[in-house]
Amino acid sequence: MSQVKIGVIGGSGLYEMEGLKVLEEKWVETPFGKPSDAIIIGELDGKTVAFLPRHGRGHIYTPSEINFRANIYAMKLLGVERILSVSAVGSMKENIAPGHIVIVNQFVDRTRQRVSTFFGEGIVAHVSFADPVCPHLFDIAYDASKKVGVTVHKGGTYVCIEGPMFSSRAESKIFRSWGVDVIGMTNLQEAKLAREAEICYITIALSTDYDCWHESEEAVDVSMVIKIMQKNIATAQGIIKESVKGIKEKRDCACGEALKYAIMTDKTKISAAAKKRLEPIIGKYF
Repeated sequence: MSQVKIGVIGGSGLYEMEGLKVLEEKWVETPFGKPSDAIIIGELDGKTVAFLPRHGRGHIYTPSEINFRANIYAMKLLGVERILSVSAVGSMKENIAPGHIVIVNQFVDRTRQRVSTFFGEGIVAHVSFADPVCPHLFDIAYDASKKVGVTVHKGGTYVCIEGPMFSSRAESKIFRSWGVDVIGMTNLQEAKLAREAEICYITIALSTDYDCWHESEEAVDVSMVIKIMQKNIATAQGIIKESVKGIKEKRDCACGEALKYAIMTDKTKISAAAKKRLEPIIGKYF
């Protein structure tokens, strides 16, 4: 099997698409435990792609229970260099209607209970996160969305909340006052860990509702999200297909060198255990 260089993280049915030849399902062990599910490896448009259901098949993990470190580390072990992440979000702006797509380029973290770094326990790194997504993958996902024919917004800020409850009306209005575009519960940690792992990352956000700020719309509930998601699954699959077609073999972005100047700990002070734990991520710098 050829090396897997493209990863897709999203819903459990995202990989059930026309044109995808499933090659195998693979459980990947990591120092941080098991990922959310077995990774489905398949061939799409002549390229090998790894699909991971973020919440596990059957949606068994809450956003706070997702093992984000294991998910991204497993992708790294497979050789993945680019991750396309698909996620349902609430819209915080009138012009982003349910059914629209937002190619996110910024994040705000409002989570409280999650680990969002591979570092610590004897090794410190401070990675730049000023521009959280890969600029090249950003353009590819935007162009792919246009080709599919969906209404797409180029750029937007994603506020990530802890969940699993949706926001109160007061919270929703505060987030709106900050100027954010969409609200979700999962993608911030993926973006941070992908950057530390030197993997290009992009979020393709599928708007399903207006959260609870919109006076003329019903407050968001699960039935509303599921209804729009079912309509959008074909759209999401189309965007993934077109994005995969647009990905070139060689990376020309800075994502692959995110750790070049980020590791602060004296190399002589880093334990053998820490080096072993993070070898797939930091190995080339030692």
